[in-house]
Amino acid sequence: MAEQPKLAAPATPDKDEIAGSEAPLMDHLVELRNRLIRALIVIFGLLILFFIFSQSILGFLIEPYRSAYNHFVGQHPDKVFESFRVIYTAPQELFLTQLNVAFFAAIFAGFPYLSIEIYGFVAPGLYKKERYAFVPYLIATPVFFFAGGLLVYYAVLPMALGFFLGMQTEDIEMLVKISEYLGLAMTLILAFGICFQLPVVLTLLAQIELVSSQTLAKGRRYAVVGILVFAAFITPPDPVSQIGLAVPMYLLYELSIWSVKMVEKRRAARLAAEGVAAAAEATTTAEAAKTE
Repeated sequence: MAEQPKLAAPATPDKDEIAGSEAPLMDHLVELRNRLIRALIVIFGLLILFFIFSQSILGFLIEPYRSAYNHFVGQHPDKVFESFRVIYTAPQELFLTQLNVAFFAAIFAGFPYLSIEIYGFVAPGLYKKERYAFVPYLIATPVFFFAGGLLVYYAVLPMALGFFLGMQTEDIEMLVKISEYLGLAMTLILAFGICFQLPVVLTLLAQIELVSSQTLAKGRRYAVVGILVFAAFITPPDPVSQIGLAVPMYLLYELSIWSVKMVEKRRAARLAAEGVAAAAEATTTAEAAKTE
C-alpha cells in the first residue's frame, strides 16, 4: 500500500506576528483616547464660555415662564398679582444653576462636534457606500434634536406653565425656584430632543433591514399605546406636556413609515439594476463562449 502523505502541522504564529496583529487594536485605542481628549477639551471650553454668559442664557430660558405668567395675568384683570419673579432659597443655588445651564448649553452646542468625532472613529471600519449612507443620519440627528428643543421652548413649556399657573388659588400662590424651573425645562428639552430621533433610528434600522414599512404600519396600534406610556413616563405629570410629546411622536412615527418606504424603494431599484447588469454580463459571457 502506498503511504499516506503526512499532513503538515499547522504553523504557529511567532511573537512578531502576534505583535503585528495587536498593533491595529492599539492604534484604535490610541485614536479613541485622542478623540475623547479633543471632545473633552471642546466641551470644557464651551462650558467656560457659556458660564460667562450664563445670566443671558438664564434670561433666555426663563422667557417662556415670563410669557406664560404675563398671559395668565392678562386673563385675570380683576385680580392683583405681584410682578414677575423667580426665586432661589439656598446661597449656592444660583451658582450651581448657572453651572448646570452652562454645561447643558455646552453639550447642546458641542453635539455636532461630538458627532463628527464619533463618525471619524467609526468611518474607517465602514465600506465607502456605508460611509455615504451614514452621513445623512449624522446631519439629521442634531437637526431633529434642535427641532424638539424648539417645540418645547415655543409651545410645550408655555402651555405646561400656563396649566400650572391656573392651579393657583387665593390662598395658594406659585413661587418658582430657579433650579426647579430650569430642571423642568432642560428635562423637557432633552426628552423631546431624544424622542425626535425616532425617524433617524427607524430609518437606520430599515437601512440594515431590521425593520420594514409593513411591520411599522401593522404595529400602529401598539405604537400608539407605547408612545402614550412613554410620554407619561418621561414627562412631568401634567396632561399638557404628555400630550405635547405624544402627538409629535406619533407624527414622527408616521414620518418614519414614509422614510422607511423610501429606503425600501431605493433598495429595490438598486437590486433590480444589479440584476439587469448580472443578466447582461451572463448573456455576454454565453455569447463569447459560443463564438469560441
